[in-house]
This record gives sequence, C-alpha cells and structure tokens, in this order.
Amino acid sequence: MTADVTKLPAGFGRLWTAQTVSSLGDGVLHAALPLLALTLTRDPMALAVVTAAGTLPWLLFGVLGGALVDRWDRRRTMWVTDAARAVLLAIPAAAAVLDVLSIPLLAAVAFLLGLGGLFFDTAAAAYLPDLLGRAPALLERANSRLRGTQTAASGFAGPPAGSALLALGRAVPLLADAVSFAVSALLVRSLPATPRPVPQARESLLRQARAGASYVFRDQVLLGLALRPAVGNVAFVAVETVLALFAHARLGVDAFGFGLLLTAEATGGLLGAGFASFLGRRMGTGAALTVTAAVEGLAILGLAAAPNPYVAGFALAVCGAGVGATMVLAPSLRQAIVPAHLMGRVASTSRMLGMCTAPFGAFLAGWLATAYDVRTPLYTAAGLLLTMTAVTSTMTTNRRVEAALSAAAQDADPEHPKSQDPAQEHVS
Repeated sequence: MTADVTKLPAGFGRLWTAQTVSSLGDGVLHAALPLLALTLTRDPMALAVVTAAGTLPWLLFGVLGGALVDRWDRRRTMWVTDAARAVLLAIPAAAAVLDVLSIPLLAAVAFLLGLGGLFFDTAAAAYLPDLLGRAPALLERANSRLRGTQTAASGFAGPPAGSALLALGRAVPLLADAVSFAVSALLVRSLPATPRPVPQARESLLRQARAGASYVFRDQVLLGLALRPAVGNVAFVAVETVLALFAHARLGVDAFGFGLLLTAEATGGLLGAGFASFLGRRMGTGAALTVTAAVEGLAILGLAAAPNPYVAGFALAVCGAGVGATMVLAPSLRQAIVPAHLMGRVASTSRMLGMCTAPFGAFLAGWLATAYDVRTPLYTAAGLLLTMTAVTSTMTTNRRVEAALSAAAQDADPEHPKSQDPAQEHVS
C-alpha cells in the first residue's frame, strides 16, 4: 500500500518541534531529578521511590487513560497536559528556592509528570495518523523524524544540560523543563484540528477500556507488536541493571568509558531510526520487524561475550540500531491499521504491557548476577529476545501485515460498509 501524498503536511513541523522541545526538557529532568533527590538523601530505597513514581501511572491507569483519550479531543488533550505540567514544575522549583524540597514532593511531582506523559503520549500517538491521513509511508517518515530527534534531544543533549543547569541552582533545571512544556503547549495549540472519532454506543469507561485491550489481544499483528516491547523490556532492563557493573568488572572501563558505551548505543539508535523506512520498503514491514528483533538479540549475545570495550561498544550500537528501527516501524504500522476511535486505547494498552514487565527485568538481573555472575543476565536477555523473535515472527509476517493494511484501507473508504463496533466484531 502506498501513500497518495509524498510530502508531510505543515502541521507536522509544529508537532515535531513541540515534541523535540519537550524531549529536550525531559532529558534535562531525567538527569536532574535523581541528582536533586541525591541532594536530599542517600537512602537507596528513597531514591528508588522517586524513580518508580514516574512509571506508576502507566501501571495503574494505562488502559483507562487510553479510553479517556479516545473520548477527548486529542489536540486539546496534548496542549492542556503540557500546560499543566509546566505549571506543576513551578511547585518544586519554588520549594527548591525556599529550601523546603523533599523526597515525598519529588515523588509526587514525578508521579504527576508521568500521568501527564501518559495522556500526552497516548493523544500524540492517536493524533498523528489523523494528521497524516493514516498513510503508512508518511507515518514511517514522520515517526523516523520524531524518534531520531527524541533520541538526540533526550539522550544526547538533555542529560548533560540537566547536570550543568543543576550546578547553577536546584530550581534551574526544573524551570527549564517547565519552559519546554510551555513552548510545546503553545505549538500544539496552533496545530490544525482533526475530526474527532465517530462516537460509539454509550458505554462505561471500564467497558470501553476492556474493549480496547481485547482488540489488541484478538489481533495477531497487534499482539505481535505488543509482545515485542513486553518481552523486550524484561531483557533490556536486565541489561541496563548490570551494564555498569559488567563494564567495570569485565571490561575494565571507568565512568568516562561507560558514558562512551551509552553514547555508542544512542548513536546506533539514531542510525536505526534513520534507515527504518528504507528497511521496511526493501524487506516489507513484517520481515523488517523480525530482522530488527533478531539483530537486537544477537547484539546482546555479542555484548555478553565481548572481550573488550570496543566489541561491547559495537554490540551496543548494533542493538541501538535495531531498537531505533523497531520503534519507527512498529508504531507506524499500529497507527496505520487501528481504527481512529480505538487508537488511544490500543496505544496505551501496548505501552502498558511494556511498562508492566520492565521491573521483572531488574529483579531477574539482580538474582542471576548474584547467583551466578554478571554475564548471566546478558546471556539470559539475549535468549529472551531471540525466543520472542521466533514467537512473534509468525504473527507479523508480510502477508499478515499487508492483509491488515488492506482491511484498514477498506474501512477508511466511506463507500465500504463498516461494522458498528470493531472492538466487538474483529476477528484475527
């Protein structure tokens, strides 16, 4: 299926800029928040509470949040959420100036920022296909640009800036992130309006949330797309948990060298996002997703066996490239085949599955490293990724993907008869 248009609409540039500015602010806060907490306490559990608080909204409200987004105007949801986050950050900034900042306040702010992220990210995932007319080629191009700049802003530029700004004062990085949210809100507010989804039969919020989750689990392609991050996050968090120890104990690198390893991974992610569309065109989206998943598993296997930092850096760069490409191809396909009125629920369900499984990776890595050695979590992660690749390869074949795209195109045709409740009638 090819798009009838070849140029991204002008509105996408504003959305791209808004998300880039917001990602830069996120990168600033990602580095500054744990450092701020460190100025208040050295208790590892207290620091963990601040970190975990930001992920809790996805675990508690992920599917319900998607159902709400499917009821609301998506553009308004995005700009109101970012405006609220800008105002929210003024509270801990003022507390820092008045020297009354505390761990409970930081945890509460992290939780509310995470809740705002749930609504913004879900609404953005649902708004983009409406803006681009659900054209698969345009969605891949747009997601490639969004993913690339997000990696550059939040992975490269933001964290060093956050550390530098913190040196100027505890309130400075908080205010910088608040400004980024305010700018994002203004840009999103200026985006073109898109038609709201046709209202379905009036149902309770919980029933609508269940319908969205059911839609994911009953569709082979969507389930395959959801299983990748669900299993992948167990593996990647396991790697992240022991990577610093592995780099120090097995590779003999210092803190600066460890930073270079992370930079190599981020660089690979940028490259992967850039060539994702090319890979999808040459191999087909389904086959490309299988290849990128296999590349991730093999790269982690290479990392586990790496005899020196150079091989480890190359393995991390290759893994980053696989992840970067996957994070362009998978969301683009999901946005192209999911009905507009279900997009929020499907996106949030998929994201929630990944968020729920991530903590298991940390506990698994800690247990394996303690019971065996620091390489064992890496080999286990590689095994999980390769097993997941084998399982999902049959769920997202090129044939299934093309069938899903064709069905979506027919449903989008106003002359084509549609079912009244796809969440109820859809059969894989």
